[in-house]
Amino acid sequence: MSTTSKLRRDLRRRNEQIAANKAKANASPVEPHAELRDQARTLLAGVVRRDGEWVLGMDGRIAGQSESAAQVLALIMQAGELHERQGTPVRLAYSDALRDAAEAEAKAKGQTFDEFKAELAAAMAAHKAG
Repeated sequence: MSTTSKLRRDLRRRNEQIAANKAKANASPVEPHAELRDQARTLLAGVVRRDGEWVLGMDGRIAGQSESAAQVLALIMQAGELHERQGTPVRLAYSDALRDAAEAEAKAKGQTFDEFKAELAAAMAAHKAG
């Protein structure tokens, strides 16, 4: 290998590393807001906020994302209820920011959060049945 080709290769590798480091540094922060854990403290589901959107993760994968805090909070609560019905005791912890955003969103629609959650559950049941 010639000296110039080795220098070009090393320069290209260094530039690739610099570009990768810049991309990591410019990535938007992820703010954790909710987690659903079983008795062994295994993470079953979680909600984070990234780039202004609420992201719901389940089983190590992104299950969905939405601008609706009420929707993701209702979904993670339904997941917890499903685990409880299947006999797996779970613990759901969520941030005040998520709760407040969900309640404000439901209030803007003229509902309480519990009414919003029940309406979403009914819509999901109807979609599943139909």
